[in-house]
Amino acid sequence: MKEIIDFIVLILLYVFILYKKWKVKGKDVLLVNTIMYIYLSFVLYFTLMPIITALPFIFNHPYISMNLVPFIDVLDGRGDFARQVGLNVVMTIPFGFLLPLVKKANVKVSKVVLYTFLLSLFIELLQPLINDFRSSDITDLITNVIGGFIGYLLYLIFKPLTTRVLNYINKN
Repeated sequence: MKEIIDFIVLILLYVFILYKKWKVKGKDVLLVNTIMYIYLSFVLYFTLMPIITALPFIFNHPYISMNLVPFIDVLDGRGDFARQVGLNVVMTIPFGFLLPLVKKANVKVSKVVLYTFLLSLFIELLQPLINDFRSSDITDLITNVIGGFIGYLLYLIFKPLTTRVLNYINKN
């Protein structure tokens, strides 16, 4: 229920600022940026929310440092590690696919990997700060970057199709 406040803020930000800014740049830019915005909103929902209602309490619990041992859960057989690894890879595939479309330029794999790393690092460092029931893990960072890389490979495969679709949308 606390997430509703965050979603209201995200909707207001989109309606009153971003939609107008993107609409003047063309239908293709509006579509791609809106899809990326919706995607990132859901990433926030699954990784950090509630944010706004948690802000007054961020110093009311200890900050637990990031686990820096890669794949420790896998090596120790703890928890549902296969599911966690899979979900972390899947979570950033859309980011790797959409980033070159948002940038509208020849984006190299190194830039996608770097941006995916920074997005994941941002999330991993903030998770234990915002909520004391979330943890931060180097494995998540690694698997998120792998997901972004896979998304970029999918972008390269589907680039001719996405280019045609976006050109068609912009003409109509």
